[in-house]
Amino acid sequence: MTTTFRAVLSPCVGVCFLGDDGLCTGCHRTGMEIARWTQMNDDERLHLMEAVLPQRESQRG
Repeated sequence: MTTTFRAVLSPCVGVCFLGDDGLCTGCHRTGMEIARWTQMNDDERLHLMEAVLPQRESQRG
């Protein structure tokens, strides 16, 4: 039996400040997403990293 392990690292860049829009200025996560990061499974983390965060970053301009 083979187990596939995917380590999804945190998107934190060390610039931790929640803006008026409720998003971190560094990683574009919400406070709830930051707090939940360690409880998320790999699929949730990958979705956030590959779909949600890039969209938020592009919307912020």
